[in-house]
Amino acid sequence: MRVTREQAAENRERIVAAASRLFREKGFDGVGVDAIMDGVGLTHGGFYAHFDSRDALVIEAVTHAMDRSTEKWRKLTEETTPDKRLSKIVNSYLAPDHRDDPGHGCAVPTLAAEIARESAKTRRVFSGRMEQLIDMLAEQYQGLPRKAARKQAMAALATMMGTLVMARVAGNGELSDEILKSGRDAVLGGAGAATKKPVKWAAKPA
Repeated sequence: MRVTREQAAENRERIVAAASRLFREKGFDGVGVDAIMDGVGLTHGGFYAHFDSRDALVIEAVTHAMDRSTEKWRKLTEETTPDKRLSKIVNSYLAPDHRDDPGHGCAVPTLAAEIARESAKTRRVFSGRMEQLIDMLAEQYQGLPRKAARKQAMAALATMMGTLVMARVAGNGELSDEILKSGRDAVLGGAGAATKKPVKWAAKPA
C-alpha cells in the first residue's frame, strides 16, 4: 500500500523521536538503525526512504532533544515570576526524576562527550542549540550586563551538566541525592538554595 505524504512525515517524526530517546539512553554507539526502526514498528530498509545516512538522523535526533530542553525552560519561565525563574530551571534540571530518566532529559550531559567525536556539522548543530540554552539561562541573571550574564550562564550550565553526570554515576541513592543538592547549592548560592525542593523536569516525555 502506498504511503501518503502525511504518513511519511509522521513516520519520520516517530523515527527522530525514538532515535533521540535511545541515543540519550544508550549513546550513539549503543543503538543501531535496526533497533530504532524496530522501536517504531518499521523495517530497516525503510530507513533510507527518510534519511540519507545515519549521520543525518543523528543531527535531527540531537536537534529534537535540544529543542525540547529549550522549550521546557521557556515554559518554566513563562509560568514563574522573573525573580524565581533561575531557581525553577536549576531545581527542575538537578532533580531526581531528570537524573533517573536520561532518555527524556537534556542531551548535553548524555551526549556531549560523544558529540565531540562526531562530524563537524553535528558539532555545529549541537553547539548552536547549546548556545540557545546558555542565552536563555543568561536572561535569568537580572541586572547583569549581557557579557557577565553569559559568563555566569556558561558556568552554571557546566556545573549543572557535571552534577547530573556525577549523580547518574552514583545511582539513585543517598550519595546521588547529595550530589544533586550540592549542584543546586553551587549554582543558586549556597544556603538559600538548600531550602528549595527540586521540581519535575518534564510533565510529558520528550
